[in-house]
Amino acid sequence: MGLLTAGLVTLLGVPVSAAAGAPAPLYVDKNDAGCSDAGSGAQAAPFCTVAAAAKVVGPGQTVRIKAGVYAEAVTVDRYGEPGRPITFDGGSDVQSSPELSKGLTLSGAAHVVVHGVRATGGVKVGRSTDVELDRMDISRGRAEAVVIGEGSTGVRLTRTRLRGAAKVEGGSRGTVLGRNLLVGVYQSALTVVDAPGTVVTNNTLEGMCGATVSVGGGSTGSAVFNNVLHTNATSVACGSAEPRVGTAVSPEAAEGTRADYNLITGEKTLAAAYTWSGTGYRTPAAFQAATGQGAHDILTASREGVGDMPGSPTIDSADPTAPGVLPSDFAGDPVADDPGVPNTGKDGGYLDRGAHEVQDGLSEVWMVIDQTYAPAGTPVEVQAVSNSQWPTTMAYEVDFGDGTAPVVTRQGNGANAVATHVYTGPCTCTVKVTAVNGVGKKVSTEKSAKVTAAGPLTAAFTTEPVLPATDSPMDGVRPLTIRVDAGSTSAPWPVERMYVDYGDGSPAQQDDTRHTYAAPGEYKVTVTVRDTKGAVSTATRSVKVDYAPSGYVATAPFRLLDTRADGTALWGGSPTAVTLPAGLSVPDHVLSGGMAAAVLNVTVTDASEDTHLSVWPSGQPRPATSNVNVRKGGTSSNTVTVPVGADGKVAAQLNSGRAALVVDFVGYYQPGIGRRFSPIAPTRLADTRAAGGALGGGQTRTVKVAGTAGIPADATAVALNLTGTGATENAHVIAYPDPAKRPATSNLNLEPGKDKSNQAIVPVGPDGTITLYTNTGSTHLILDAVGWYGKDGTALFNPTVPRRLADTRTTGKLAPGATTTVTGLPAGALGAALNVTATDSTGPGFLTAYGYGTTRPGASSLNTRPGDTVPNHVTTPVADGRVSISNSYGGSTHVITDLLGYFTQG
Repeated sequence: MGLLTAGLVTLLGVPVSAAAGAPAPLYVDKNDAGCSDAGSGAQAAPFCTVAAAAKVVGPGQTVRIKAGVYAEAVTVDRYGEPGRPITFDGGSDVQSSPELSKGLTLSGAAHVVVHGVRATGGVKVGRSTDVELDRMDISRGRAEAVVIGEGSTGVRLTRTRLRGAAKVEGGSRGTVLGRNLLVGVYQSALTVVDAPGTVVTNNTLEGMCGATVSVGGGSTGSAVFNNVLHTNATSVACGSAEPRVGTAVSPEAAEGTRADYNLITGEKTLAAAYTWSGTGYRTPAAFQAATGQGAHDILTASREGVGDMPGSPTIDSADPTAPGVLPSDFAGDPVADDPGVPNTGKDGGYLDRGAHEVQDGLSEVWMVIDQTYAPAGTPVEVQAVSNSQWPTTMAYEVDFGDGTAPVVTRQGNGANAVATHVYTGPCTCTVKVTAVNGVGKKVSTEKSAKVTAAGPLTAAFTTEPVLPATDSPMDGVRPLTIRVDAGSTSAPWPVERMYVDYGDGSPAQQDDTRHTYAAPGEYKVTVTVRDTKGAVSTATRSVKVDYAPSGYVATAPFRLLDTRADGTALWGGSPTAVTLPAGLSVPDHVLSGGMAAAVLNVTVTDASEDTHLSVWPSGQPRPATSNVNVRKGGTSSNTVTVPVGADGKVAAQLNSGRAALVVDFVGYYQPGIGRRFSPIAPTRLADTRAAGGALGGGQTRTVKVAGTAGIPADATAVALNLTGTGATENAHVIAYPDPAKRPATSNLNLEPGKDKSNQAIVPVGPDGTITLYTNTGSTHLILDAVGWYGKDGTALFNPTVPRRLADTRTTGKLAPGATTTVTGLPAGALGAALNVTATDSTGPGFLTAYGYGTTRPGASSLNTRPGDTVPNHVTTPVADGRVSISNSYGGSTHVITDLLGYFTQG
């Protein structure tokens, strides 16, 4: 037992090097970008190689080696001190431990521990003292995986897997091999030569040639106990035809050498189970009769049924007093007494033979809590059971998680343990059950128990808008969607049902906490809850539902609808639904199903009479507003910003008559994504009358729009007022970003003799430009910027169901040179999207919209024409909730202003 004690100095407890006052650990991590062999080896600056640490490590110090393949031959030649060893630690998980691919050598070392390291280049120990190799994985092809020699003393090889033979030689003394798994490749598993006092205890050894364990030379006083020795039939790969033997002890080694409590397999293929002092013995009985050794050995025909499995003859049949016995096995499990197996070991001991100690399979414990949600003062019962396979009494410790002492109960295996507790106050407590078997192995499980305050069920709830995910333009969350959260309900007992009346006439929804409204507004939402005891409570509150502030997503324009293509037409008084695209339904476009508002260019053509078109969110009442005014037989277009209906559509309706409708998709607004808007006073960017000359049919012209006139170079889109004048033919104009990809859309429809305007929001193309194109004739074009979109923009857009702000037809015409003030905008609005209409004009001229109280710019927002009703989408700054609209000196006119939405600080 003296050898055993020596072997356990650091094996089973906390390494001495971790004790208080020990030197700081050294670290090795080849995968750390900051590693250096010239550094200190601190955790923040580890060594790159193990060899670097091995050169400087001192007594009581630990080298912590991180996982990785270290392609280096490592030699350790340093000394620790008794009780203060040098430790090389690769961690507790051998499967992911660091690998020394070129081997490990301990030469002239003393008081050294190597733990948790893989050595695929083998291990050699020479001229060393008090060395421990524990929980390792060692291999070296067909050569010996481990060689201990050159007079080494006190070397301990424990709980290690060896793929290759082990050899103890060269006058080494007091070597201990315990709880190892060893496979000798094309040779004996273990060879001991000239190594007195070698102890081989509780190993599982497999030899392929000759003797599985061979003790020869002057290896007197050795011990071979509690091992499982697997022998194989003679292999053609063996170097000689040496017959197969379990244990071989030469005449020179027999003096003082003892062997007992071993199990040998392969009875029918063995030349002899033993050779001892040159004589062979076929059976343990013959061996014991002749030598007095092996009285408790077992010989089996094959290895079937032998090992770490129920029913194995190795269970509880070893000698617990044998030299070198360890209290834990190859896997680190403790010595266990299987209650279903007689204790046939020495003196009634229950140690198992071989490297493994068979356990009862305890790995899991389950619990059921009868009240996982109940008020304080309610008895709570916990039932627990484990998967222990041994017929022993199990101890169950139930910690109810409120600071009270755990309840301990004992039950026979397979029976439910029951513990009851009364909580005195509310908590969300974690109940933990720990099951302990007869050998002290523990498993645990946890569940949560909610303990509430006693009292009546009282419904309460909050609401929040449900918005599309900020990182997914494919998100399909519709606008005007809210979520109800009844988590603030005071519920002593669990709520089993919840009903929500969303206050819009739709049926009450059971357990449905998400709802999309057809229109913005103020709604009375009622939540009714019922608990498991039958109590019912109701709460009601007013909830304001509106479109959320949104950023702008610029897209390359594309044609969405053209009723001329299929011969259909719009008829006055009958709305037409326009479905907005989502996902990948339009080639080369990724469009969100969660858009809050769409920006469209809407054209009405071939009108059968003077009429106007209104566009609004689908599913909502038609507003008393208009977007496009057109004369009989004429063509008129306008940009429309319109909120999206709950069904993903917008509605369009002619006031009267019949006409064709063309809708081009320009872009959209959505919460959480897109760019913010910065309104600016109308600023002229281009005027072909002053430079460049008229744009001819079929021609293009690029205009710089970003990086000029106060618009930053990284703007993603610009809002422009596009005016055509001096057109020679009926034509259309397209504004687009990429000069190589002209879309089949239009922004402005021209007529000879008429100045016509339309606002356009155009993505910025290459080098901060946009491209202009007209299909026929020639025309002059004027571009006035009214704002830009970008990552540094200031405002988000608040979509609004179209509503009328002002109409001078009830107050009198706006005289030439006069200004009218439009009110009704929120005080915090920075800008607004308006539909401004001029009608009953007495002369040609133009209107300019700008922020109230600011200097009127020289640019125009729309052109007035006698006899025509002219609308235009106008984006303008807002000041103090007001907008000014100024009339030029061309003639008096009526001005109608409709609100499409407004911008607020993001």
